[in-house]
Amino acid sequence: MNLIKRNWNNNSALPNLFDDFFNRELFNWGNSNYSSTSTTVPSVNIRENEDAYEVEVAAPGMEKNDFEIKLDGNLLTISSMKKNKSEAKEENFTRREFSYQSFQRSFELPKDVVDQDNINAKYENGLLSLVIPKKEDAKRKPPRLIEIS
Repeated sequence: MNLIKRNWNNNSALPNLFDDFFNRELFNWGNSNYSSTSTTVPSVNIRENEDAYEVEVAAPGMEKNDFEIKLDGNLLTISSMKKNKSEAKEENFTRREFSYQSFQRSFELPKDVVDQDNINAKYENGLLSLVIPKKEDAKRKPPRLIEIS
């Protein structure tokens, strides 16, 4: 059995509408900015340098009090929950709008590498920044010359 795409009469708009609708990738939630529950998850940048790991979370429109950062063993969890309510009353109607935003991202930190007591976080201009310093003995040492005896 062969499947053949049928070209409908050009004067009929209905089949073209269906073709356009079903050929689009409307339900492609494989994008990395969506979780399995189809909620938006902020993008994260992670950099490593000699002294620390730097984590940046893009979360515009939030306040620093909207975030919770928790370290449980080696698992670092960044989460947020924000609730907005607005109400407009006019002569013949009342309108209420509710908005709930939440996300959670977790990262496993390397064992015995991170100085857990000195992790710093800052939220500024829509960007949550964390600096996760490395322990002194985990930092890369400069090359040294070994004498031959």
